[in-house]
Amino acid sequence: MIMNCTFPTVTFPAIPNFTTSTISACPKTLHVTSLKNPIPFLKPPNKINPTKLKLKISFRTRASVSDSNGGTGNWVKWIPTGAFSISADKVFRLISGATASPIYQFVSSPTTFLHSVDPRIKLVWLLALVVLPARSHIAMRFGLVIFLSFLSIWILPRHVWMDQLGRVSLLSGILFIMLGLGADGVTPLVQLRTPPPAMMGLPKLPASLGGYSYLIMKLGPLQFTRKGLSVASIAACLTFTVFQSASLCLTTTTPEQLAFALRWFMLPLTYIGVPVAEIVLTLMLSLRFITLVFDEVRNVALGIVSRRINWQHLTMMETIDIFVIYFRRIFKNIFIHADQISQAMIVRGFRGDSKTHKIYFLSDSSFGMADIVSLLCLVGVTGAALLSDYFLV
Repeated sequence: MIMNCTFPTVTFPAIPNFTTSTISACPKTLHVTSLKNPIPFLKPPNKINPTKLKLKISFRTRASVSDSNGGTGNWVKWIPTGAFSISADKVFRLISGATASPIYQFVSSPTTFLHSVDPRIKLVWLLALVVLPARSHIAMRFGLVIFLSFLSIWILPRHVWMDQLGRVSLLSGILFIMLGLGADGVTPLVQLRTPPPAMMGLPKLPASLGGYSYLIMKLGPLQFTRKGLSVASIAACLTFTVFQSASLCLTTTTPEQLAFALRWFMLPLTYIGVPVAEIVLTLMLSLRFITLVFDEVRNVALGIVSRRINWQHLTMMETIDIFVIYFRRIFKNIFIHADQISQAMIVRGFRGDSKTHKIYFLSDSSFGMADIVSLLCLVGVTGAALLSDYFLV
């Protein structure tokens, strides 16, 4: 049996999303026809003033990281949000600041005596500074480091040598500490096979009268020994001399002069089929291309910093996406520069044969007083390094 019950209702504005058959524009009664039994407990409500009634519709979204199993959402707290964004801003600022000084670029002013030294003598100096730290006494190694430091301060501009010496010294110091404590730092768990002298009825060996000690310093479970000092000093001094000597050579020598010097040393290899012309051309293009790479890295980083991105409002994926865009833009600009260089070489008559293409090195082979002084210093440093093992113990 279907029963009808009627009670007063409130008039609401028509909602366009609903059909007029469900809710009329001005309803006065609501007929419930889907009830099988009457509802005796419904009582007429009090009179309601429609003008004081306001309809408030609000939506609230809630999310939970836990489920029925429990404990599966603990990984959320390990995602870096604010710290990751601050680190991204610092990274771009460090990149733009690190490439501000001319790294491995020719510095034309101020002109020093090292600018007038023949590039062939500079290459011999580079070879000597690579070999000598590994074949000399520890005092001689640190002496070469001090010599290069004072030479850099004297030759390079202040903002250049401060930046270069700071970064190279930091890298060499980290290598020295890690290798010094890691080469022979942990005591080996080895038991001696020979019994102690007391068990064999022999007197103990007397202590050394010279005060020799293999252990230099002990830091908890780590120890700094003479072997660690030797390995760490070789690695750190070699790293410093290689980087800083190459920086001095490139900042005081043009790429054309370096290509001329390398070609002069490699000319005898042409008789055995070595492609000297291709090697020299590749070297000169590479030295020219290094400056473009550093400029692009700095310019793109400065472009991101200058836009003043609010990193705090970015998610981790959006920050990673900016880094991806940064590297993609760098490679795109580098490839554009490479295409422009190839087009310029084709316009200037290069057809792929390095032997027939004329290269202007813009270098003369005249020796001056600076070259003679450099050769004498090279002979003196080489002799001191070779004799240091015999006189310094």
